[in-house]
Amino acid sequence: MKQTSGIDALLEALKQSGVNTGDLGGQSASAGSASDAGAGGGSPFGGGTNGSPFGGGSPFGGGTNGSPFGGGSPFGGGQGAGGNGGNVMPEIDLSFMDRFNDFSKKALFLLAIVVVLALGVAYWWFHPPINIHSVDTWTFIAVVILLPLFIVFLWKSRGYEKGDERTAPKPGKAKAFKFLACIPVAIVAVGVVGAVLSLPIVPGNAAKYSSVLVTDTLEFAEDIQEVNYSEIPVIDRDIAILYGNREMGAIPEYVSQFVISNMYSQINYQGNPVRVSPLGYADLIKWFTNREGGIPAYSLVNMTTQDAEIVRLGDSPIYYSQSEPLFRNIDRHVQLNYPFYMFDSFSFEIDENGHPWWICPVQTRTIGLFGGTTISRVVLCDATTGECQDLAVEDCPQWVDGVYPADLLIAQYNWYGRYNNGWLNSFLGQENVMQTTPGTDGLLGYNYIAKDDDVWVYSGVTSATADESIIGIVLVNQRTQESHFYSVPGATEASAMASAEGQVQDLGYRATFPLLINVNGQPTYFMALKDGSGVAKQFAMIDIQRYQNVATGATVAQCQKSYESLLAINGVVSSGVGEDDMVELTGVIRSMAQAVIDGDSHFYVTIEDAPGIYDFALPGLLEIVGYRVGDTITFTFFDGETTNLAYAIQSDLPLDPVFSMEIVDDAEADSEEEAAA
Repeated sequence: MKQTSGIDALLEALKQSGVNTGDLGGQSASAGSASDAGAGGGSPFGGGTNGSPFGGGSPFGGGTNGSPFGGGSPFGGGQGAGGNGGNVMPEIDLSFMDRFNDFSKKALFLLAIVVVLALGVAYWWFHPPINIHSVDTWTFIAVVILLPLFIVFLWKSRGYEKGDERTAPKPGKAKAFKFLACIPVAIVAVGVVGAVLSLPIVPGNAAKYSSVLVTDTLEFAEDIQEVNYSEIPVIDRDIAILYGNREMGAIPEYVSQFVISNMYSQINYQGNPVRVSPLGYADLIKWFTNREGGIPAYSLVNMTTQDAEIVRLGDSPIYYSQSEPLFRNIDRHVQLNYPFYMFDSFSFEIDENGHPWWICPVQTRTIGLFGGTTISRVVLCDATTGECQDLAVEDCPQWVDGVYPADLLIAQYNWYGRYNNGWLNSFLGQENVMQTTPGTDGLLGYNYIAKDDDVWVYSGVTSATADESIIGIVLVNQRTQESHFYSVPGATEASAMASAEGQVQDLGYRATFPLLINVNGQPTYFMALKDGSGVAKQFAMIDIQRYQNVATGATVAQCQKSYESLLAINGVVSSGVGEDDMVELTGVIRSMAQAVIDGDSHFYVTIEDAPGIYDFALPGLLEIVGYRVGDTITFTFFDGETTNLAYAIQSDLPLDPVFSMEIVDDAEADSEEEAAA
C-alpha cells in the first residue's frame, strides 16, 4: 500500500474543509516520496512545484514551457532533473497582469498609445544615442523595451496555455508567444557576445588596443622649448575655482541668481593659458525667473597672472547650458540634433573673440561593440544660438583645444603601454609594460602644458609595478591626438610633491600637482605651494632626475633664481647659468653651522656686517671645512630670498700650522710603526 506523506495528509484535510489548494495537490511535493533520493515531494531537490529551485521549475529541469534547458534542450528530454515538467525559469508571478483580460479593445488601444508616448518621453528625457556601439543605448533598450516585452509575451503565453473562463487553452498561440519571449533574451545575448568580443583577451584585440594611440619617441631638450616664465601657469584648477568664486561674490546681482560651474576647462586664449567656466542657474526657481534673459556671463581665470574676472556677455548671453533642465539643455539639444552620434564629455571654451562655445567630441568604437574608444568627429555648438557645426577632427579650428578629453587620452596611452607586447605579456612576463603615474587622492596623475598654441596633456610614465620612479614622460595633444614620449628617468609627481612640501614643512603648505617645464635643458617639475585656505603662497621647482635639487621662492622669479643657482652649483648645467645674478662678497665669518638635508651636507655661514645666511653645499664646496669662525673668506653667491646659495670660494685659506703638524706627526708615527713591524 502506498504511504501517504504528511504534506499530502494536510492538503487532503484542507480540501475536505473547503479550502482551495489549487495546484498544490497535483503538482506539489507529493509527486514522489520523501525517501526517493531527490525525487521526493517536499525535498528541496525533488521534483516539486514549478517554484522549487531544484524541482520542475529548475533552470536545469526538463520542463516543457520553452525552457532552454528543458524539452528538446541538450540538458534533457521531457522531464526535469528532479521531477516532472517545469517552466523556463523560476516562476514569475504575472497574476497582476490578468486584470488586462477585462479591458475592452478600445481601452487596450488607448493603453498602447499611452505606452508609446511614455517611451517617447523617456527617450527625450534620457536621450541615449541610437547606436549599436553605445552602452547607454543597450541599457535603455534592455530596461525600457526588452524587459516589458519579455513580461508581456510570457504573460500571454501562460494565458493561452492555461486558458480561463472566457478562452479555452490554445497550445499553438501559447507556443508562439513563448517563442516571442525568447527574442528579447536573444537580443541581450547579442549584446553580451559583443561585449566579450571587445575584450583584450580575444586574439588580435591586444594589438588593436595598443595602436589606438600612436606615440613617437623624441628628445626632451630638443622638442620642449625652454620655459618662458611670463607664460607659465602658476596655479591649478582648485585655485582657479577659488579665485573665480571670490570674483563672483563681488557681483551682487549675479551671486544670488547664478553659480559658477566647476567645469573650468583649460585652454589657450589669446596666447595665454586660462581656465573658463560658464555660470549656471542657482536652482530651478532661479532658472524659471531668469531663463528668458539667459546666462549673462562666464568666469575667466588667467593661470599666469592669477587674475580672475567675470566676463559679461551683453547681447549674446548663454542660452544653451548644462544647468538648463529642458529644451535648451546642451546635452539634450546636441544629442537630439545628432541622434546617431555617441558623444564624449562636453567642454566649454571661448574663441579668440571671447564668444562662448560648447565642444562636443564624437566617439567611435574600433574594437568589438564597445572597445577601442577614440574620437572621430567634433560638433561645435554656439552657446548663444544653439547652432551646430559638424566637423572632422582635422578640420577643427585652431582655437579649439579640447577635442580629445584628457581621461580618454590617458586611457589610450595605457592601452599602448599595457598591450604593446600582447595580452599575455600584460600580466605574466610584463616585459616593457608601462603605465601613466597613478596620481594622488584617487585622481589620475596628469596636468596640462601649452605648446605650439595647443593644450597638451602631460603625465609621467612608470613601470608595471608603479614604483616611486618614472621611466619617462608622455605628452598628448588634446586637439590632434599627437603623442610624444621622452625618456627621462626620475621621480614621480607624488614623490616630487612630497619633497617640495618637506622644504616648507614648518609652514604646512600643500603642493599642487606638478607642471612639466624645461629649465636650461633640464626637465623640471614646477608647482605652487598652497596654504590651508587654498591660496598659492610659494612656488617650488624640482629637478626630475635629481629630485634632491629643490628650490622655493615667494615669487616665480625668486624660485627661478634659486633653482638655476642650484643647478649650477651641483654641476647640472654650465657655470655660466645665472652669472648676471651672481654676487661676490669678502668678509669675516661670524658663525658656522652644519646640517644634513636629503642626505647632503650643508654649511650655513653668516658674515659680519652682511645680511642673510649663506649656504655652502658639499661636496661641491668642500674647501669650506677648512674655515673657522673669525676667518676672512671671499666667495661668490646667488642672491636668494632668505638663504643665499654660495657658488665658488675665490681665496684659499692656508691650513692651520698646528693642524698641519698633527697630520705630519701622525704620518711619521705610522711610518715608524710599519718599519718596526
